[in-house]
Order: sequence, then C-alpha cells, then structure tokens
Amino acid sequence: MFLSTYENKLDKKGRVSVPAPFRSYLSNLGYNGVICFPSFNHQCIESWPQDRIEKITNSIDDLNPFEEKKDYFATSILAESINLQFDSEGRILLTSKLLKHAKIKNSMLFVGQGKTFQIWEPTSFEKFKVNAKKKSNINRASLKWEHKLNN
Repeated sequence: MFLSTYENKLDKKGRVSVPAPFRSYLSNLGYNGVICFPSFNHQCIESWPQDRIEKITNSIDDLNPFEEKKDYFATSILAESINLQFDSEGRILLTSKLLKHAKIKNSMLFVGQGKTFQIWEPTSFEKFKVNAKKKSNINRASLKWEHKLNN
C-alpha cells in the first residue's frame, strides 16, 4: 500500500524522485510508473496505478453512453491523465499542467492514500490536513469495521 508522507524536490530538469516505498509497491504490482491527473476534489495531483485507472474506466464505461455524466467523468479523469514512467533512478517528469494545478514550484509532498497517492504543495497540504483531522474526528463513527464470525 501507499502509506506515509514524503517530501521531495524537483531537480534542474523538472524531474522528481518518487519515494522508494511507493516505487516498490508499484513494482510489486508489475508497473514501472504511475498515472497522474489533476484532482477535481483538491488542489493536488492524483497518482494511481494502472489497475485503479482501469477500474475507474470500467465504472465510466458502465454509464449510459448518451448521458452527459459519462463525458464529464471521462474528460475530467481520463483525458487529463498521463502515464509517467520511472527513469533509471526512479524519477518522473511531472508536466507543467499538473504542477500548475497543484501550485507546486519546487518542493512537494507524496501523500499515501492506501491504494493511490497524491502529490501536494506542502503548505496547501498542511492546511488540508488540519481540516481533514477535524472532519475525521467529527465523522469517526461512520468508519465501519467489517466483523466476520468464525464458524
């Protein structure tokens, strides 16, 4: 899984090193890269393995082909996605469009989200994190654990 938070900086050529634990997880899934797109929930970059993009693609494909919703989701996610392969040193080259969306200038945070991760500008993430902790506390009762009975 993608866990924890790591900070890295762009190099002179605009590349950034993806944290080793994240690369290792992707490698174990059989991937040598990650698919990134501008989040439409937050001012960050969503980073998903190929299988998660396939899952969302299937969900979009299940919508009525003549509904506007299908085009909205396909345009917001799939048309904005870019497959970024790791170079020999585990770096990716984030596009200027992605960096601009997240307001990243140099330093960025790789934020584990379990099956995906996000890339944030550090100050923006700190503000989001404070709010997320407050809302998590308010909504903590809605997080359910599945209980299985042993026979």
